[in-house]
Amino acid sequence: MLSDYPPPPRIAILCKTSPKMKFSSSWLILLSLSLMYAVSDVIGDGGPYYPNWESIDSRPLPGWYDEAKFGIFIHWGVYSVPAFGTEWFWHKWKADEDPSFVEFMKENYPPKFQYPDFGPQFTAEMFDANHFADVIKASGAQYVVLTSKHHEGFTNYASSYSWNWNSVDIGPNRDLVGELAEAIRSRTEVKFGLYYSLYEWFHPLFMKDKANNFETQEYMKMVMRPQLHEIVNKYHPWVIWADGSGQGPTEYWNSTDFLAWLYNESPVKDYVVVNDRWGKSDICHHGGYYTCHDRYNPGVLQDHKWEDAMTIDKGSWGYRRDTNSKSFLTMDEITTTLAETISCGGNLLMNFGPTHDGRIIPIFEERLRQTGEWLAVNGEAVYASRPWRDQNDTLTSGVWYTRKDDVYAFVLDWPDNNTLYLGSPIPTYNTKVSMLGLETPLNWTKGGRPGVNITIEFPILAGPKLPCDYAWVLKLENVL
Repeated sequence: MLSDYPPPPRIAILCKTSPKMKFSSSWLILLSLSLMYAVSDVIGDGGPYYPNWESIDSRPLPGWYDEAKFGIFIHWGVYSVPAFGTEWFWHKWKADEDPSFVEFMKENYPPKFQYPDFGPQFTAEMFDANHFADVIKASGAQYVVLTSKHHEGFTNYASSYSWNWNSVDIGPNRDLVGELAEAIRSRTEVKFGLYYSLYEWFHPLFMKDKANNFETQEYMKMVMRPQLHEIVNKYHPWVIWADGSGQGPTEYWNSTDFLAWLYNESPVKDYVVVNDRWGKSDICHHGGYYTCHDRYNPGVLQDHKWEDAMTIDKGSWGYRRDTNSKSFLTMDEITTTLAETISCGGNLLMNFGPTHDGRIIPIFEERLRQTGEWLAVNGEAVYASRPWRDQNDTLTSGVWYTRKDDVYAFVLDWPDNNTLYLGSPIPTYNTKVSMLGLETPLNWTKGGRPGVNITIEFPILAGPKLPCDYAWVLKLENVL
C-alpha cells in the first residue's frame, strides 16, 4: 500500500496547488493572522500608542489570548435576586414595561417595591471563591471574565464612584471581584479578566447626557472613566471586556484616550487584551479582538481575531429560575460550537450565572466539568492551535479542522458503518491516523469513492472504551 504514495514534496505545503483547492483567500488570511499575533504572552516595549484608532489598532494582540482558545464568562449581579427572564430584568420591567415582568412584580412583591430594594437581598452567603476557581480550572478554561459592573450599575467591588450600590456597601458586604481574583491566581494558572459596562440604564448623569443628545459627557468623565481606571489599578485584569457602548455615539465615550493610557502607562500594559465594544461605530471594526454581537459565530475564517461569547443557558446570561432542561446547551452543542469557533480562528467564551446566594447550580457545574473532561482528552487539538487551509471538510459535513505540526479533524458525529470519508486531507506514503485518547492507530485507505481523498475506519468501541462521548478528534500526521 505504501508504495502507491509519492514521497512528500520538499517544497512548502503553502506552494502546493490542486484543482480542488480554493485556498488563496484562506491562505492570505492565515498569513495575516500569523503576523498579527505577538509570539509571546507579553508585548514588551511596543508603542507609544496615541489616542486614535490607527495607533491603537497597531498594537499586536498578546499571544497568550490566541493560544488560550477557551474561556469562562460569569454574569453575576443584583439581577440574580429576582432571577426571572433575563439579566436585563430592571430594563424589561421599568423601561420596556414588558407585561410578563410587570406581572411578575405585581404577583410577588409589594406595590412600592423598587429594583434597588433587591440590593440587600443579593447576599452571596454561599459564595466560595476557592470552589469557583476549582470548577473553572476543571473546565479547561484558560481565562475567566467576571462582571465588575453590568448595565444596572451595581459594582461587585467597593467602587468609589458607585456609593451604596456595590457589593461591599450592601448585600454581601464583600469584595466579590477581589475574592475571585485572589482565588483564581492562587489556585490556578487561569488568567483573570473583567467585564465592564460603559453605561448604566438609569444613572442620572448618563440620562442627563442622553437628554443632551450626548453633547455633554458628565457620566463618562465622572463615572465611566474613573471606574475603568479603578478596576485596572485594583485588579490588574488580563482581559477588559467592554460592553454597552452602542447606547451612545463613538465620540461620547472617548475610548481611545483610555486605551492609550491602558497600553502605554497602566500596570497591565504589556499583557492586557480588550474587545471591540468601545463605541457604536467601532464594534467589529476596532479594538483588540472582535466580538461583533453576542453569540457571534461566522462559520468562516475571519481576517481578524474574534471571540464567540455565548451562554450555557440559551435564554439568559444571568441566573434565572424560569428554566427547564431544554433551556441549557447539551455537550454535543457545546463541543460543536467550540470546534466551529476555533477552526475559524476564534476563541469561545462560555457563560454561566451564579445564584444570588453565590452558588453554581448543578447543571452549570456539570457542563463546565464535562467540557474540561473533553478537553483533557482533546486539548492537544485546541490549545495553541491554528486554522488549517480548510476550516471544514469539503465532502463530509460536521468535520472541522485545526492544525499545529499535524492536522486535527473534529468529527462531530460518529460515522455510519464506522467509516469516515474525507475530501480535504491528502494522504502521503507515511500518513498516520489516530484518535486522541486511543493508543492504537486507525486504519485508512486512499480514496474510496468519488471526491474522497482518504477513507478512515473508526474503531468498534462502546461505553468506557470510548475516549469521549461527543466530538471525536482525529490526528492526521503527514497529510497535505
